[in-house]
Amino acid sequence: MTTALRVPDELSARVPAEQRGPGLDRDAVRLLVSRGTEVSHHEFVELPRLLRAGDLLVVNTSPTLAAAVDGHVGHARVVVHFSTWGDDGRWAVELRDPDGTGTTRARAGGPAGTVVRLPGDVGLVLEEPLSAHSARLWWARVSAPTGPDEGPDVPGLLREHGRPIRYAYTERDQPLSAYQTVFALPSADGAGSAEMPSAARPFTARLVAELVSRGVQFAPVTLHTGVASAEAHEPPYPERFAMPEASARLINAAGAGGGRILAVGTTAVRAVESATGPDGVVRATEGWTGLVVTPERGVRVVDGLLTGLHEPEASHLLMLEAVAGRAAVDRAYEGALRGRYLWHEFGDVHLILPEEGSHTAQDSSDCW
Repeated sequence: MTTALRVPDELSARVPAEQRGPGLDRDAVRLLVSRGTEVSHHEFVELPRLLRAGDLLVVNTSPTLAAAVDGHVGHARVVVHFSTWGDDGRWAVELRDPDGTGTTRARAGGPAGTVVRLPGDVGLVLEEPLSAHSARLWWARVSAPTGPDEGPDVPGLLREHGRPIRYAYTERDQPLSAYQTVFALPSADGAGSAEMPSAARPFTARLVAELVSRGVQFAPVTLHTGVASAEAHEPPYPERFAMPEASARLINAAGAGGGRILAVGTTAVRAVESATGPDGVVRATEGWTGLVVTPERGVRVVDGLLTGLHEPEASHLLMLEAVAGRAAVDRAYEGALRGRYLWHEFGDVHLILPEEGSHTAQDSSDCW
């Protein structure tokens, strides 16, 4: 990414699109379209005519959790961001300090043994960092007030006492419904995403119906995204994902039939590419993925990407470069700044339609 680019504060989307004026819906955002280094400007409601019959949109069905919970470490107030539910029952969490304005600021992680008191007399004990390279996220054990034999009900704790994670560029708290996409489905085990898979937020039921009527197909996948690195822009950590058999068949058939495979969001790219073998075939699978899509690794299946606008330092931009190439990404972001597009989860979106033959297939074994 061109390091000289800087996103002015006034280009942060502070409230959802539907709150910016009477009669507006979620789809009242702008759409930047790049085909190679060619950039054009549209409204999101124009998406159906920008796609064609046979195209397939891969969408993430992960619901957003009310993942921020107030707590105390000793007498100090903290905010716990619940990130990822581990196989052993622990949660990866981030502790942050309240900043007095309703949002939070970074806090030094740890140390091991730190005890956080949560509402309902629930305890949280930090055990070890998630990564040897960063102390931001910690694996923590949650204990219920009735004792460990009862088992902690973290999804219930989040439903009763949690709220959506909110960052300082937003204007005010929003209800959890503002952070759910039209594709979100409840998980039987209460799992979900710590932060909204926001590229899909502008879709409405009406727009989905119009796309289907024009011959565009949808393939649902699930990837439960963890807490983003708001300050350090670290690469994503391993996340839980699932590629259903029916979706794998749809993606393979669309590709074989000449349709374009377009991922809705970086989470959908990660899920699809994690389920794709070196032979380019997508297979049903579920589990953990540690895949980080970079220009060096390339993409095997994804032809294009609908995504939000990311800060110039964000690690997600490496994925965009893997799909479209650095020159295309640089040109698009220069156009977004000149056009005064809005950034972040309530902002405008970017449709990348790379030129034919731009795949870079390399072997990578990152599914856990």
